Amino acid sequence: MSDNLKPKCKLTEIDGNVFVIIGTVSKTLRNAGLRDKAVEFSDRVVQQESYDAVLRLCFEYVDVC
Repeated sequence: MSDNLKPKCKLTEIDGNVFVIIGTVSKTLRNAGLRDKAVEFSDRVVQQESYDAVLRLCFEYVDVC
């Protein structure tokens, strides 16, 4: 996904729990009208093997701020 098409997602100052992060990114994508990307993100996130891998995936889908 192109950087200019990524919605901004505030992940600072939220609970660092991986499930909270996943939910926040998914909600950001859905609210930006990117339902297909939200589904794709959710499908890919369950394949990740670590917390760090999930964070890297988040950066692929949203502009983390």
